Amino acid sequence: MAYADQEMSGNKVTAFVIVALIHVVVGYALVTGLAYEGLRQVVKKVTTVDIKKEEPKKEEPPPPPKQQAAPPPIVAPPPKINVSVAPPPVQTVVTPPPVAPVVPVLAPPAPVAPPPPRVQPKQATPKGNPGNWATTNDYPTRALREEREGTTSFRVTVGPDGRVTSCEITGSSGSDDLDAATCSNVTRRARFNPATDGDGNPTTGSYSNRVRWVIPKD
Repeated sequence: MAYADQEMSGNKVTAFVIVALIHVVVGYALVTGLAYEGLRQVVKKVTTVDIKKEEPKKEEPPPPPKQQAAPPPIVAPPPKINVSVAPPPVQTVVTPPPVAPVVPVLAPPAPVAPPPPRVQPKQATPKGNPGNWATTNDYPTRALREEREGTTSFRVTVGPDGRVTSCEITGSSGSDDLDAATCSNVTRRARFNPATDGDGNPTTGSYSNRVRWVIPKD
């Protein structure tokens, strides 16, 4: 049985029950002497009940899904504009002073070499035997008594005339009296051929030698 048939049967049963009740009420009203008009009005109201067929409820469509609001677009902030722009730096161009002209430096003239000597210069040379300048007879008495010996080195300056003008001890014998006797005897006895210059003229020269003082053996 369909849903509509079940609903109509239920309505009819209800109507039959109501009609039965009305008959009971009417019988009771007649018995009790109620006014017919009153019963008629009641019956009219009851019998004019309009039984409406209930329509099936329409299923409501499901609500549409909620649309998610789209996120707002990302808006980049506008770039900052630096209004106070610094002026470009001012470059000062320094003009270099003009280059001074190069003055050539003249080299000094080379020294003029002296002319070669006409004669080869010569050193002073002794005349005779230098061994005779100081002999055993010239041995200082005290040094002989104390038996002191030694060798004295000397250098003499010879003048243009060939004579000794000065004497210098360059190596001591260890005894002052032996050194003094050396210079004294050489200055007194030595004679030289004087030194000559490039022209062959006599000039001052020098001479070096030594005297060995040895005690004579008997």
